[in-house]
Amino acid sequence: MNDGIDKGMNISSEERGALVPGATTPEPTASAPDFAAAVQPSYVRTVFLSPDGLRAGWGLLCYMAMLYPLQSLAGRWAGSLDLGASGLWSMMLEEFGVFVAAAVPAFVLARVEKRPWGVYGLPGRQAFGKLFWVGAVWGFASITLLLGTMYGLRVFAVGPLAIHGMRAVKFAAFWAVMFLLVGLFEDFRFRGYLQFTLTRGIGFWPAAVLLSCDFGWSHHGNAGEQWMGLLAATVIGFFFCLTLRRTGSLWFAVGFHMAWDWGETFFYSVPDSGTVFPGHLLKSSFHGPHWLTGGMVGPEGSVLCFVVIGVVWVVFERMYPDVKYGVTKRGRG
Repeated sequence: MNDGIDKGMNISSEERGALVPGATTPEPTASAPDFAAAVQPSYVRTVFLSPDGLRAGWGLLCYMAMLYPLQSLAGRWAGSLDLGASGLWSMMLEEFGVFVAAAVPAFVLARVEKRPWGVYGLPGRQAFGKLFWVGAVWGFASITLLLGTMYGLRVFAVGPLAIHGMRAVKFAAFWAVMFLLVGLFEDFRFRGYLQFTLTRGIGFWPAAVLLSCDFGWSHHGNAGEQWMGLLAATVIGFFFCLTLRRTGSLWFAVGFHMAWDWGETFFYSVPDSGTVFPGHLLKSSFHGPHWLTGGMVGPEGSVLCFVVIGVVWVVFERMYPDVKYGVTKRGRG
């Protein structure tokens, strides 16, 4: 009979139990707590970090914020030391200092981003190994091809020796070390951490274009430099990006850079970015129009430089067809 009353009053079985004297109303089942909000990353982490580390834009800002003060400090420190009237030893010390200034921020950010140092282009296991020496051969062969072409066109003359004996040996070693430091600094400064980080943000070749233009413009303060030389430096920097892309490291470019500058400045004794340095081997000279010889700018100011780099690009691309530079999460791969 109670069932009939309950149905007529639309009383459910749970409500019926609650109406029975002494009966207890079952408590609602507690739902599982929502932990999603608790594990959400903080706003600060979202702004500064991505799944593969520090966001590219912040990485660039942090790197530059450390680089410029350290680079300025290195320049002032080297200039404050009395290392001889020629200024050559001070120049070498400055090149060492600015390379350290470029490397230290990358070391710091490698720890922050939990990446191995080698992903930024200078893996220690490859230091002065096969790639470096192969690059050196390519660099010396390239400057020889450029000046040899000028010689064949009778616009470049190889003069007699300017220095002899042990003096020549000492300067040969000095300029080799100097241009090794130049190669390490410039190639890492423009194609190391910055190339890696910009690649994460906009891709390899757009980053290469931007940084190669920056590399070319960085030569504008050199004595006697002109727009043709700046453009040539940009093109050479772009070629170095290709070598990074195909070899996976900067060691080929460092070797090429060192040998090109050494051959240009010391061995063939021609202007380098508008400057004729002391301690060169020969009394060489140019005879002809500046667009062909480069004039006081040096071989980089010649239209033939673009031809030679174009030839070197094609040959290198065919000899090194595989892409070995990649940017993945945490820089591996």
